Amino acid sequence: MNTERPRLDPAVAAVRLAVRTMLARALDEQVVGPGNLVLVALSGGADSLALAAATAFEAPKQGLRAGAVIVDHALQAGSEAVAARASRQAAELGLAPVVVDRVDVGTAGGPEAAAREARYASVTSVAAAEWSPLVLLGHTLDDQAETVLLGLLRGSGPDSLTGMASLVRPDRPGPSLGRPMLALRRATTRQACAASGLVPWDDPQNDDPAYTRVRVRNALMPVLERELGPGVPEALARTADQLREDSAALDHFAEEMAEDLAEHSEAGISLSVPQLAANPPALRQRLVRLAVESEFGVTLSRLQTLEVCRLVTDWRGQGPIDLPGVRATRTGERVSFAAREPHAGEPHAGG
Repeated sequence: MNTERPRLDPAVAAVRLAVRTMLARALDEQVVGPGNLVLVALSGGADSLALAAATAFEAPKQGLRAGAVIVDHALQAGSEAVAARASRQAAELGLAPVVVDRVDVGTAGGPEAAAREARYASVTSVAAAEWSPLVLLGHTLDDQAETVLLGLLRGSGPDSLTGMASLVRPDRPGPSLGRPMLALRRATTRQACAASGLVPWDDPQNDDPAYTRVRVRNALMPVLERELGPGVPEALARTADQLREDSAALDHFAEEMAEDLAEHSEAGISLSVPQLAANPPALRQRLVRLAVESEFGVTLSRLQTLEVCRLVTDWRGQGPIDLPGVRATRTGERVSFAAREPHAGEPHAGG
């Protein structure tokens, strides 16, 4: 009698290894503790379904519980049935609890951004209610490559090219977010589902050319691979990793230097002009952004940051610069930032 165990499909093994590595890291960095609940954000698509199956298998081996949160965006006819189907699949995999949350998606920032914001708010709320410190997301290397390419096309600077981090601790109340599969291709998650007998749901919006990301995925990326050869997604993902490392180092230096440059007052915060001028542009700009964000909760755009930096490098007596909810003024050897009432239509500071 043949007693050999059936060979594990390589795609299933790859997804399980990715989840095992993420959970071990989360335990090591005390993001989670023994017995904690880890939630999988499950849409029913191949990526999140493969992730759910792997998490159901791996979490108990590391002393963790595994559940699922399913966000029903209510943007398509039949969305309730799709959510119910994903819920049944999660339960069959042994995930518990399985929470389905129906949300209202706004319009701010466009449909993709609004859906993303509603999804994050839902996941955060469910995680808090279930006392889960970690939510796993099904982003793959393909998603990472598309994110980098979108940032490049928008010309929004190196920070936007860093892509998505594999583990993000929250800077506000909420769970940490883990992306175990950023080194795996989308084809791997599909193969893992097929090998496991799991039938994913294919979201029709993933083929709707009205969405910029869909056009990048279905039109632009194939052209790049055809013209430049295979390996474009992997190269873009490597670029994100390298830029994220560089960005983290610059942020670290800026935070260390800010203590020497900054002076706090009742009106706000000011920075030393000579010390700002002595630093390279990348650090100077980070110091300005850091001061404004830490003091007023306002994130400056690159153009706004450069305009403030002209008070340091190209000052000819020009007056104050009005930013969203903040006013920047040069007086002598310091650039000061103080709160101001925003003009009509401007966002409030911290809003």
